[in-house]
Amino acid sequence: MRQFAALALFLSLNAFAQDAPQPVAKWTLLDQFDKAYTLDDQAQVLLIARSMSAAKMVNAALEEGPEGYLEQRHVVYVADIEKMPSLVKMVAVPAMRSAKYRILLDRDARVASAYDGDRDTVQWLTLKNGAVVRQERFSDGEQLKQAIAKLGSQSASR
Repeated sequence: MRQFAALALFLSLNAFAQDAPQPVAKWTLLDQFDKAYTLDDQAQVLLIARSMSAAKMVNAALEEGPEGYLEQRHVVYVADIEKMPSLVKMVAVPAMRSAKYRILLDRDARVASAYDGDRDTVQWLTLKNGAVVRQERFSDGEQLKQAIAKLGSQSASR
């Protein structure tokens, strides 16, 4: 009987642990200007684009926003550029410097690969105190734009 009770307790704790926020390992990446950024507990959303089409979706959602739009909402944007051909990188990375928002460049996919995402969508990880509390995927730029804008209205009402 004790073994059964211990097994039941173990299974319930294991199920609870899977629903609990998953801590995020701290990492540092360079942005499009070669300035370092280290993930900290201030970040509330982590956006990850693993392909050119996903990055275009993020750009469409952000291109009309003012300078500092993501930072004001505590959003960190990571672009996985590992699979981008070298010749394309030589043109694409300097072109990214015209963006009004910070793009953290994951050149060897060491950050993006730590999160369970795909190449077709933009992954949205909601963070709280340095842990992932919710995951979403966006395949529509307008929905992504609305979700980011909603972050601004939430912080204004606080």
